[in-house]
Amino acid sequence: MITAIEFRRHLHRHPELSFEEVHTAEYIEQCLDEAGISHSRIAETGVLAKIEGKGDLSKAVVLRADIDALPIEEHTDLEYASENCGVMHACGHDIHAAVLYGVLVRLAEKRDFEGTIFGIFQPGEECNPGGASKVLAEEPFEGYNVVAVIGEHTDSSLEVGELGFCKGEFMAANDELRFWVRGKGGHAAMREQLNDTVGAAADLTTAIICANDDKTVVSIGRFIADGATNVIPDEVYMEGTLRTFDEQNRYATKCYIHDIAITLDNHYGTTTEMDINEGYPAVVCDDALVDKAVAFAIERRLLVKMLEKRYTAEDFGHYCVKYPSLFYRLGVGTEAGRSHTSTFAPDERAIEVGIGFMEELARRF
Repeated sequence: MITAIEFRRHLHRHPELSFEEVHTAEYIEQCLDEAGISHSRIAETGVLAKIEGKGDLSKAVVLRADIDALPIEEHTDLEYASENCGVMHACGHDIHAAVLYGVLVRLAEKRDFEGTIFGIFQPGEECNPGGASKVLAEEPFEGYNVVAVIGEHTDSSLEVGELGFCKGEFMAANDELRFWVRGKGGHAAMREQLNDTVGAAADLTTAIICANDDKTVVSIGRFIADGATNVIPDEVYMEGTLRTFDEQNRYATKCYIHDIAITLDNHYGTTTEMDINEGYPAVVCDDALVDKAVAFAIERRLLVKMLEKRYTAEDFGHYCVKYPSLFYRLGVGTEAGRSHTSTFAPDERAIEVGIGFMEELARRF
């Protein structure tokens, strides 16, 4: 039976993009078979493991790890670097999966815990609407009393042996914004004969940015106006993101953006097509689960850091809406570099820390 380190290195060497994790799922199934752990497919390219303990088997704890990679060319020089051109585990999902695998192997060896433990090797975290929504759509825990859903994320601002927690609101809800501002383009010097699509799109960008406040983050990160020094294009394309913790504010901001687009169209004579792709709900951690997890971590002599909420997003939020949930950050060393970059290289010593702590949570919960 392979080790968690070997498991991680195989996944790192063979990364696959969201909902393309075909070989990843097959490898996970093979490893679970060798460990004698029951499993089934979920969300097409995901794997759901199940281990029954003793006592009331309807009481369940769910452990979750994401398994998809990012469209990034790796430049780490690791001996197990990606062999899939242009794809890399640059967000630590291979670490998450290795931790979950290690936990399940240990739990399956003794099965001396109360209830049932599920392990989700979840696909498609890196895209909307997220693999978590597809997992839950299959209602895999129907008939069970789920007392906790537990997930983690690598964090290179924390050293190995450090864990980060946040009570309540932790990570923001997110929506993807796309705009097509269309009109009659033409010679830039003949303004009376055209619709200024660039001016309309620029004003729309400015108005959207003005929606930022202490409850909302909204940004435009892509702006394509394929004209020239003396050419106004027929179309300008824009992309952005909306992040917030408050659902009412989320709805109100979308309405504001829609109304501004109409106002600018009336002014410029343009037509704006808008697509707001709804993403993940906010990650909101159960206070009682956080308190218990922090106490367990201190018992294990791990360094605990209480973190501020952040406007990054995670599809783990889907689980938070339905079940008591706990999401925490696993230190992988400051030398790992920044995630979502081609040189991200977590310290593998974090895997054993992650296994020991998540196993403790599963047993106690």
